[in-house]
Amino acid sequence: MRAVLIVNPTATSTTPAGRDLLTHALKSRLQLTVEHTNHRGHGTELAQAAAKDGVDLVVVHGGDGTVSGVVNGLLGSPGATPPWHVPAVAVVPGGSANVLARSLGISRDPVAATNQLIQLLDDYRLHQRWRRIGLIDCGERWAVLNTGMGVDAEVVAAVEAERNKGGAVTPWRYVRAAVPAVWGYTRREPMLTLELPARAPLTGVSFVFVSNSSPWTFANERPVWTNPGCSFESGLGVFAPTSLKLIPTLRIVRQMLAKRPKFELKNLITEDDVASLRVTSTGGPVACQFDGDYLGTRETMTFRAVPDALSVVAPPTKNQPELR
Repeated sequence: MRAVLIVNPTATSTTPAGRDLLTHALKSRLQLTVEHTNHRGHGTELAQAAAKDGVDLVVVHGGDGTVSGVVNGLLGSPGATPPWHVPAVAVVPGGSANVLARSLGISRDPVAATNQLIQLLDDYRLHQRWRRIGLIDCGERWAVLNTGMGVDAEVVAAVEAERNKGGAVTPWRYVRAAVPAVWGYTRREPMLTLELPARAPLTGVSFVFVSNSSPWTFANERPVWTNPGCSFESGLGVFAPTSLKLIPTLRIVRQMLAKRPKFELKNLITEDDVASLRVTSTGGPVACQFDGDYLGTRETMTFRAVPDALSVVAPPTKNQPELR
């Protein structure tokens, strides 16, 4: 099996020793080429080249942003069929949150994840089957984990601005960016309209989170929830507050951090297994993000669930037969 290992050497939790271990382990099972990213967007370029070269597998050692870039390189633009074979994707976590790896059942520890990957590769040799997951078609990009319009995108933009100045991306930096962004939204009139299938348009929405899996993210060890019923094998999860007054907002935050969240709140729209949605701003362009990357500002965005869009090397879901 031919494979390319794409490594982001500047990712938060990658180390030279860990990268060497991963490389040697993979070379014992695969015809491996190793590539290191050295500029923004390089993972996308390397993935596109790997797909055009006809490799069977792309292994990503980096954070969620690196994985998202690789997936977009492999698939090309949403809505168009790539003129090349799309390899399967494996993830060995190397970032800070590692939401995708953890949501797929991959160990957060890179060494343990390497051993897990080797076992999954051996299982594949016996069964010749990868797990398939759905993705989010954002019109311009693919989102693997989540996308949104509003406050989350403004937080991403603020963190990216600090990163461009040389600052490290840490959970604390996200918190520092989130507090003023959320506070700013509490003083604005909701200006988004949400259109869901078979429903009248919902106006007066403050911001919209769209999820492809659950939890939405992690705060160190603690999961942060928006749509607990969402999964890679279902449609999209939609989470949209209609008020950001102090007390209702605190109730939402408390449920997002709860062990068993219950989002039965009057000022919150939540839907699971949504095939598509359209979000429109009546007050001018709004910040947008996908997988933690700032997309810019848009007045309208359409999001669509695309089932079985990508093969991944991961343990089977509970409703799938065991691979071994």
